[in-house]
Amino acid sequence: MLKINSERLWHTLMDLAKIGATEKGGVRRLTLSDEDRRGRDQFVAWCRQAGLAVEVDGIGNIFGRRAGTDADALPVAVGSHLDSQPSGGKFDGAYGVMAGLEIVRALNDAGVKTRAPLEVVSWTNEEGSRFVPTLMGSGVYAGVFSLDKILEEKDVDGISVREALNQTGYAGKAKPHKLGAYFEAHIEQGPVLEQTKTTIGVVQGALGQRWFDVAITGQDSHAGPTPMETRKDALLAASRLVLEVNRIGTGFPDYARGTVGFMQVKPNSRNVVPGEVQMTVDLRNAKDGTLSAMTSELKKKILEIEKETRTAIAAREVVYFPPSEFTPDLVASVREGSKAFGYTHRDMVSGAAHDAVYMARIAPTAMVFVPCEGGISHNEIENARAEDLAAGCNVLLHAVLARAGTA
Repeated sequence: MLKINSERLWHTLMDLAKIGATEKGGVRRLTLSDEDRRGRDQFVAWCRQAGLAVEVDGIGNIFGRRAGTDADALPVAVGSHLDSQPSGGKFDGAYGVMAGLEIVRALNDAGVKTRAPLEVVSWTNEEGSRFVPTLMGSGVYAGVFSLDKILEEKDVDGISVREALNQTGYAGKAKPHKLGAYFEAHIEQGPVLEQTKTTIGVVQGALGQRWFDVAITGQDSHAGPTPMETRKDALLAASRLVLEVNRIGTGFPDYARGTVGFMQVKPNSRNVVPGEVQMTVDLRNAKDGTLSAMTSELKKKILEIEKETRTAIAAREVVYFPPSEFTPDLVASVREGSKAFGYTHRDMVSGAAHDAVYMARIAPTAMVFVPCEGGISHNEIENARAEDLAAGCNVLLHAVLARAGTA
C-alpha cells in the first residue's frame, strides 16, 4: 500500500519552522510580513523542485499544480495556510500545506500518475492576525469577499493588503478556477483525539459561528457615596452577561459553545463604579437552527439584564458563519483510509473555522484531523507527534487518490 515518507514530512515541517522561529519553539509569520514572504519563497522552491507549475492569484494564494492524464478533469486540491498567529505554533496551517507537498513527492517517488490534476494550495491570511477578515484568501477565492475591497484593508500601521502584496512580490494575476475536490489536513487544536487515544479525526463539518461586539453603557459614579440600589454598573451587567453566555454554551445541544474572550472596562479605576464596558460574545453550534436559538436566548437575556442593572446594552453581530457540512463521499474516503491503514479514528466536527469552510461552498470538501499535544494550539508550545502527522498524511493520500483516480 502506497505510503508517504514520514521522515521527509517531519524534516520539511522542521525546516519551514526555522523561518520566523521564536525562542519558545513556535513561529511568527504574520501575513505578508518578511517572514511570511520567506516562508512562501521556500514553499514555491519546494513546489518547483517537485515538478509543480506555480501560479499566484490576486490575493496572493499560491497554487502548485501537478498535471493529470485527463486534461479536462477538474483538479483535486490539498491545502491550508502558512501564516501564523503572533505567537503561533509550527503545525497550525503549515502541516496541511506540507502534507499536500509530501503527497506529490510520494507520488513522484512511486511513479504514480493521477487522472485528475493535483494542486497544493497555500491560502493567504487564514489567521486574520494582521489583516481582517480571517480566511481572507479562501474567502476571496470562493467569492465570499470582493478582491478589490479586500485589497484596501489595512493593518494597524496603515499598510494595505495591496501594498503588502506588492512589497512581498506576491501580487499575482491568476484567476480563480473550478476545483473537483478540496482536502485539508490539520492538527485538531483541541484535546479530544489525544484524550481518547485516537489517531484520525474524520471531520464531518465545522461549527457555525455568530460573533457579537457588545457595548454596555451605565453611569460612572463614586464608589463610596453611590448607593448600591441606584447604581448603573456596566461591569455588573457584563458579569451577568458572561454567566449567561456560559449557561447558553453548556445548556444547548449539538456541540454548543459560548465564549466571552475580550473585555474592556472604563474608566477602570478602583473607586469608580464602571460606566462603560466593551466586550465580545462568540456563539458556536453544529446546527444552524440551534445556533439561531442560542442567539435568541442571548438577546432575551440582554433585555433582562438591561432592566435589572439599569444599563443599556447594544449587541452588534459582526461575524456569521453558517455550520459547514463536508461532502459525504469524501468524508467516507477519509474514514476508509483510516481503516485501510489500521488507524484508530472517530467522527467529529471542527470547533474552529478553516479554509475548508469557504471551500465547501464551491467544491466537494473534507478534512483530516490528527492529535496535538494537550490540545494546545495558537501557542508557541504547540506540538504534535511525527507518527500522527504521517498517519494523517497517509489517510489524506488515500482520499486524494480515491478522488483523483490513477492512470
